[in-house]
Amino acid sequence: MKLRRKTKFAAEVATSSLNDIMFFLLLFFLIISTVANPNVIKLLLPKAASTQQLSKKQVTLSVDADKKYYIDKKPVDPVNLENELKIMMAGIAEPTVVVRFDKTLTVQDLVDVLQTGAKLNIKMVMATSK
Repeated sequence: MKLRRKTKFAAEVATSSLNDIMFFLLLFFLIISTVANPNVIKLLLPKAASTQQLSKKQVTLSVDADKKYYIDKKPVDPVNLENELKIMMAGIAEPTVVVRFDKTLTVQDLVDVLQTGAKLNIKMVMATSK
């Protein structure tokens, strides 16, 4: 005699742990994306039609909307900017400074920074956003 089951066997997938895994992956990528950003000083850069990549070691000079100066994320007094750049560029054959300048500042502020670079014979390159 053959006995039959009254209910059919249904395959199921246990997904209760997938929520935890997805949460930890999301958290991991959020933390990594904030750590991986080398430029943590928030600036609105002016726009340019073409961009140029630099392959040499460079120093970043950032000026935010409040006219606070930073050399590689280190705050610098505008009066001591020339001395700090001279110290940073000592021993570099072809010194290059990437100038990250907020677009709300005046052109005169930019010219003052570029004149400092010209005094020290430093190549200044302005960073822009696409």
